[in-house]
Amino acid sequence: MTYELYYWPGIQGRGEFVRLALEEAGADYVDIALVPDEEGGGVPALQRYLTGSDVEHPPFAPPFLKAGSRLIGQTANILLFLGSRLDLAPRDETGKLWTHQLQLTIADFVGEAHDTHHPIASSLYYEDQKAEAKRRARDFLDNRMPKFLGYFETVLRRNGARSGWLVGSSLTYADLSLAQVVAGLEYAFPTRSAATLREYPGVAALRERVFARPAIEHYVSSGRRIPFNESGLFRHYPELDE
Repeated sequence: MTYELYYWPGIQGRGEFVRLALEEAGADYVDIALVPDEEGGGVPALQRYLTGSDVEHPPFAPPFLKAGSRLIGQTANILLFLGSRLDLAPRDETGKLWTHQLQLTIADFVGEAHDTHHPIASSLYYEDQKAEAKRRARDFLDNRMPKFLGYFETVLRRNGARSGWLVGSSLTYADLSLAQVVAGLEYAFPTRSAATLREYPGVAALRERVFARPAIEHYVSSGRRIPFNESGLFRHYPELDE
């Protein structure tokens, strides 16, 4: 099956969590964000599914995945679908649910990271909420980021030091997603992230291990991975990194 991944062009965003899974597995997929508008890609392709009256199960927003006749939305839901198909999740029900639970917790983490630069409204520019963003970022860096990282450090430790992964004895999509969050935090808050990650060596090591995997390393160096930028989930504003 050739999968089609739909996401906004020009940003990693939540679509990147799905891209990493597809790339790690060597899946056959088309990243519609990289297809020019005139060739059936880009924003017009998104809008056909978001606003088309003939779409039986319309997604609320990107990312969404077209898999045969299925149209699947929400990052964690897409990864739940892909997990066992790409050998990136356990096959037993308990393992599947645990991996999904971790992914949902990662989604909460991502949402809070995003709200450091848009604490009032996504419809407003960052410049319209800078004072509030400063307060939100301070609480995130002092309290919330350590809380989430500490949780995942505990999960890694309880799963057994010899594994190095969050679930079982092999890599899952949750590991890929956590590594992506850590990379995003390092981009957005390089000073504070460096200091905080020293307290969570298991999480820091997982990030390095994921991005050293051959398929992921190849993807990152291929030019197909959209760089972090100030339009995405993780944005670097120096005044917030204090």
